[in-house]
Order: sequence, then C-alpha cells, then structure tokens
Amino acid sequence: MCMKLLAVAALLAAIVFGEAAAQTAAFDTKAKQIYLVDAETGTVLFARGEDEPVPPASLAKLMAMEVVFEALDKGELTPETTFEVSEHAWRTGGAPSGTSTMFAAIKSKIRVADLILGATVQFANDACIILAEGMTGSEAAFAKRMTARARELGMPVANFNNATGLPDPANSITAREVVTLIRHLHEAHPNFYRLYSQPEFEWNKILQRNRNPLIAANVGVDGLATGFAEGYGFSVAASMRRGDRRVYLAMGGLESDKERTEESRRVLDWAMTAFEKRRIFAEGETIGEASVYGGAASRVPLVAGGPVDVLLPVNNPERLTARIVYKWPLSAPVAAGRQVGVVRLWNGDKLLREVPVRTANAVEVGTLTSRSIDALQELLFFWL
Repeated sequence: MCMKLLAVAALLAAIVFGEAAAQTAAFDTKAKQIYLVDAETGTVLFARGEDEPVPPASLAKLMAMEVVFEALDKGELTPETTFEVSEHAWRTGGAPSGTSTMFAAIKSKIRVADLILGATVQFANDACIILAEGMTGSEAAFAKRMTARARELGMPVANFNNATGLPDPANSITAREVVTLIRHLHEAHPNFYRLYSQPEFEWNKILQRNRNPLIAANVGVDGLATGFAEGYGFSVAASMRRGDRRVYLAMGGLESDKERTEESRRVLDWAMTAFEKRRIFAEGETIGEASVYGGAASRVPLVAGGPVDVLLPVNNPERLTARIVYKWPLSAPVAAGRQVGVVRLWNGDKLLREVPVRTANAVEVGTLTSRSIDALQELLFFWL
C-alpha cells in the first residue's frame, strides 16, 4: 500500500478523547540521554535522545549476564561449572587492571555461581571475561554472541566488542535498548535479577559491597548497574519499585558520580509521585473502525487485547489523543481477532505508548456488486 494511503488512513483514524486545562511546569533533568518507562502500562514518562548510540561502559555487563542467565536456564552450564582464570582475564579485568574486579587469581578455577555474584554485585570485569572465555573460548566470540542475543531481544543498534564495556569504539547501545534489556532481565530471569540488589558478597575471604550507590540509599531501587565512559560521562540503568508500581530508567551523559546519584533519585522520585494511572479504553471497548475492501461490511470495529491504561501527570495533563494506524484498506475476508495495526496514545507531543489493535469480529467476502463499488472507490480515492 502506498505511503499516501497510509498517511491518509492514519489521519482519518485520529481520535481526540480528552483535554485538560492549564499545563504544569515542565520537569527536566541534566541527563543528555534518558528513557523512563512505567513497567505495568508501558507509558513513556520521559524521553530524550533515547535512540542515540552511546558507549555502554559497564552497562554492557548487563548484556553479558543475560547471555549467561539464558545459558543457565537452557542447561548449557550450571552454577557449579568451573572456569579457569586466563592471563587475559587477569590482566584486563583482574587486580593488575586497576578496574572493578573480584581479584580472581591467575590460573585458579572459579565456580559460575561465584563469577555471577562478582559480575552482578561488584560489576567485576574479570568475572565477565572469565565467563566469556569459559563459555565460548574467547572474549571476542562471546561479544559476538552478546550482539546476536541483543538482536533477538529487539535491540537493533546495540553492538559489543567485549564482555565488559571497557573502552572500545565499536561498543554502542541506546537508552531505549537499555530499558528493553533491564525489563527483560527483570521479567525473564527474576531469580538472577534479585542478585543486583544484594548489598554485598564474600568470596575468597574478600568482602565486596554492591557498587551501585542507589541500592545502599534504600529508596526502592532493586537494580541494576552504573557506568562511566571517557568523553561521554556517567550513566545508570535502574529499576525501582514503590508500592504496586515499578519503573525502568536508563540515563546517561551526566558529569559526575554525584550528579548521577542525585539525578537518578530525583527522576525516580518524580516518576513515582507525579503521575496517576488512568484507564483510556476498557476491555472489549471499540477503539475505532477500519475500512474493509470487498467485504459484506464496509467497516470492522477495532479493539485492544485488554484494558488500556496510561500514566498521566497528576496536575493538568496536556491534550490527550489517540491515533489508529493500519494498512488501509483491509481486504476481505477478515478474521475476528486479527491484529491489523496499532493505536498510539499521545499526551501533547509526547508518545506515551503504542498498543496493538485487533478486529472485533469477522467480515466475510461481499457480493460481486459491493466488491465492484469498493474497487471503483479505491481507484478514485487513490487518484485524488
């Protein structure tokens, strides 16, 4: 279908269903890139530069650990599997490196369970490299596996050239992708995810505390990681739960460790206090209609798969709109429950969330006369 028809269909399907009075003062942050999402509704609470590729720094370890968690779930390795510490792992991520480390001794053998604690609680570079080499034979091979796994999770930009996020120009990720990743870690690997909030662990008679300052602050953050890249600044990937609400945050481009901690707490507190949930469409409620070509009926009602909720500012939200976008027109026969497009929910110029829409009922093929009339109408509409 040509873009002209798609654009016209989207325009015709626009629905305005609410407007508030005055606009409140805008909230802002010092972060250059930020993506903040409500977990339950998927509402985007704040976004800026969310699709700009940036260095992942230590946030790359989240991707490395997802690969490890997936391997454990599939039985590729077990917590009791042991891997030997190579000279590369020791020099690049161990004591001689001067970076975050669990102080693994060269040529020693360490259980996967202990390496996981090192990587999740201490963000240890040596732990990640040891796991990478043990699982695939080399860190480079493991990094390729990380990138391939990122694609499977719906992360089209992310690229990894090592398992740690240590400086490499080929390493990149976006804030949107970081949120995709931390949501997946929380939902798909809950038993491993809880390790990110563990305050400390002791291994080889060395007590190491969680390097994420938001964990110790006891403000409801239960993961995940912080990072720093020269020339880019300080970054954070966090998930906070307060009451029955959870939010996911990816934020970067901050100037100092202190600024990162302060901005993270401020942004997360705002996310938890400045919004209220609002039901936009009830389950089974007709959201709009789609045109049907050659059918016994010319239109078919569209519904979402369930109730549609969004979070809106507590005080005077902006103009709230919904727009249905689908490939116009649908061709008969049309099955009931078929996903045909999406409804996009906007608050002013901010896209809050995108929800799939489905046909509420079936439309059978129409008579020869009705199909002829539809063909003529489509021809005239296309040329107009």
